[in-house]
Amino acid sequence: MPILTIQILPGRSAQQKTQLLTRVSQAVVDSLAAPLSSVRVVLQEVAAEHVIVGGEVGKDMALLRIMLIEGRTEEKKAALFAAVSRAVHESIDISEQDIRIIITDVPKTDMGVAGGVSAKAAGR
Repeated sequence: MPILTIQILPGRSAQQKTQLLTRVSQAVVDSLAAPLSSVRVVLQEVAAEHVIVGGEVGKDMALLRIMLIEGRTEEKKAALFAAVSRAVHESIDISEQDIRIIITDVPKTDMGVAGGVSAKAAGR
């Protein structure tokens, strides 16, 4: 169950944000072979005065945190990095140099899924 949080600066249109959510979701599906129904994405806007990148306050950037049930290979994670970075860049025109992605592997016992059971108990 991939869960993503995307932080960006304000200023994008509703259409751009929808495109971002859609493209990032599809990038996860394509790179991990995850079912779309399992993908969760939350978009957060952070005020420019609350961001500093390379010493520049308010510099445009995107920070993505991705939680995955443990067990993906390095190759799958590399494919995910590339696909998600490209999706962000193409959706909201942030330089890929200013996109950062952090993956956290979550033990199956520590991820709750549908019905309030652990991913392990659900057989994932």
